[in-house]
Amino acid sequence: ILSLSSQRLYSESVLKTMINIISKVQEVLKDPDNTLIVLSGGGTSGRLAFLIAVSFNKLLKGLGQLPRYTYIIAGGDRSLVMSQEGLEDCALLGIEELSKAPFVAGQLDFCMNNLDIFLPVLVGFNPVSMASCSPSGSDGSSRMKGGSATKILLETLLLAAHKTVSKDTDISEKCLLEILRTYERAHKVTYAQSKKIAALVKQAGTSLQKKACVYMVGWHTLGIIAIMDGAECIPTFGADYNDVRGFLIGDHSEMFNKEADLIAQGPQFAFSQEDFVKTILPSLTELDTVLFLFTLDDDLAEVEKLVVQVKEKTSNVQALSHATVGQYLPASLKKLVPSIMSIMWPILFLEYEGNFIQKFQRELSTKWILNTVSTGAHVLKGKILHNYMVNLRISNSKLFWRAVCILQRFTGHSQARCLEGLLQTIYDPEVLSDDIRNAELSKHIAIATEKSKVVPTALLCLLRNCSVQEAQLRLDTSPSIRAAIESSLNAPGRKRGADKSDSTGRSA
Repeated sequence: ILSLSSQRLYSESVLKTMINIISKVQEVLKDPDNTLIVLSGGGTSGRLAFLIAVSFNKLLKGLGQLPRYTYIIAGGDRSLVMSQEGLEDCALLGIEELSKAPFVAGQLDFCMNNLDIFLPVLVGFNPVSMASCSPSGSDGSSRMKGGSATKILLETLLLAAHKTVSKDTDISEKCLLEILRTYERAHKVTYAQSKKIAALVKQAGTSLQKKACVYMVGWHTLGIIAIMDGAECIPTFGADYNDVRGFLIGDHSEMFNKEADLIAQGPQFAFSQEDFVKTILPSLTELDTVLFLFTLDDDLAEVEKLVVQVKEKTSNVQALSHATVGQYLPASLKKLVPSIMSIMWPILFLEYEGNFIQKFQRELSTKWILNTVSTGAHVLKGKILHNYMVNLRISNSKLFWRAVCILQRFTGHSQARCLEGLLQTIYDPEVLSDDIRNAELSKHIAIATEKSKVVPTALLCLLRNCSVQEAQLRLDTSPSIRAAIESSLNAPGRKRGADKSDSTGRSA
């Protein structure tokens, strides 16, 4: 078990656990004909499993070897491009996929009972008491700190395993630290662009405030990062699937387990270059924002062609490019996108892993920037209150109990009172009965998933002791969700709720 609930990546216990895991991975890599490395998770973790499996299969292909990595995500490939959090609650589904929470727990239990076949490794970010919460107790959304740490950890230990097997050497803490510190440098390089990132946040926020859309179009794995970010906005901020969307430019024929699950399955599952050109481009408006993501190793003529097509529809075109020292943006592309954010990366003199570390750095840098842009844009739209995601979509058990915690945090009421208020909002206009109160949690979630603004409505009901209809009217006539709640928090004669220490609903 690799747990970072109260430790840093550089702590001795974490490094020792990583070395132990690497030794197990080495055993698998040394027996290529009879073994497989499976990366599994729900939501963000499952999308990262997909990304990392794609990356390391590419590494193996470059070495003339067959693919050895595969991935499992709750809900299958559809969950890669469209949020389906409810499936994370199914333990049996997790077991079936092998032969956050219950899905992974079911797999872990199955592996532990079949140790002659499986060697399970669990990566977590919470203490046992918070095991069913999101992977990052400090931000409440695994897409941000927890997701980034997952990427860093898995890429570091897997890359170290491949390097030591290739060179027939033993793993050392020095080797791990060498790789980990490249990510630390990536953080410094990325946030040296803070002013330009802030400008992107403002532009994306303006589009969302005007009820327009933000599209992120990325080449190769940067497109996967874009798709991940867009999919995660739906449950995190209660966003519509079209508010913030990612698209992948480039060949994806060997990426997915079951690509047929994504092709021609409806507009919400669109993700490819063809989808963008055929379904999004014709409907673009001047209010929409389009952000292009690419490296200078990509087909820049293709980049320019798509930028030109988009600029015919909207002037709100932004770009993030990654270059290595010695590479320069073409003047024609600079002219097309004057405000382009160009990140220059130093050359890495690491014989075996240099190219892949740079690829991982660029992906993580892009992830940090997109997470900041989409989160900041939703803050500007008024969907975040005091760093809490008050408009989250209740689509699984984790998010249901997070919603209850948010209600407690802002009202100061007991858990029982907040649970009652939440259920009243979910089932309105029905009157709560004992049958409803005692129903399976899955029933509450199924109904809540289909409704919008459940948590803000419940919060206003509790703060103002009003009906669901009155709360909904206040939300509908307010400039934003945040404004409606703040007005109720500051209402005359109302005492603020106790400032609790829980952070299960925080943004970042």
